[in-house]
Amino acid sequence: MRKFQQYITEGVYDPSIFKAFFLAGGPGAGKSWVSARALSGMGLKVINSDNAFASKLKKEKMSLDFATHDEKEIIKRDKIRTKAKQVAGMQLGLALEGRLGIIIDSTARDVEKIQQEAQNLRTIGYDIHMVFVNTSLEVALERNKTRPRVLPDAVVINSHKQIQKNMGRLQRIFGVRNFVVVDNNEVAQDVNPTVHKRIRGMVNRAPTSYQAVKWIHRELDKRKRK
Repeated sequence: MRKFQQYITEGVYDPSIFKAFFLAGGPGAGKSWVSARALSGMGLKVINSDNAFASKLKKEKMSLDFATHDEKEIIKRDKIRTKAKQVAGMQLGLALEGRLGIIIDSTARDVEKIQQEAQNLRTIGYDIHMVFVNTSLEVALERNKTRPRVLPDAVVINSHKQIQKNMGRLQRIFGVRNFVVVDNNEVAQDVNPTVHKRIRGMVNRAPTSYQAVKWIHRELDKRKRK
């Protein structure tokens, strides 16, 4: 947490200030792979409870194979997930305090939750975007078998159906200009250069909201007085 807190000092000088990217896609879509290639090196801070969750599971020497159904392990795992979400919430709070650019990793199953989070960010001046990582069900199922955290096939299938169903609603929430679909069926292929250029343009676009401009001017004035 101390390492994450140091980002607060970047504040107004962060090139991705007041930008929020929601990363959406089901299990096996390859969101981490796409994020590493399309969003890395842009000053964005990743908010992902799954990272903390996996780390805590390893620390407790618990299996990452969620296809197992041991009742005691499920109960313990749920408690660890709750703690991981709390850690992610603290990281998000720190990032927002400095109005830093963020990546919010989600599955896109809960549209209402995403819509509320997006509105909250808009209220404080953030420009919001979504990168929707798309794959076929067959590819998602195959990749799930090789993931460190394996899910039951039924979970992958249900998630994939729900996320595909939600795509239109999500596009309306974010707007066509701020909604990018990445076809990630072929792992060997890098992110399409046109898509990568479009995402970079979103990050580098100057904040336009009244709240953002006012906050930036206020912070610059503070630093001039020091």
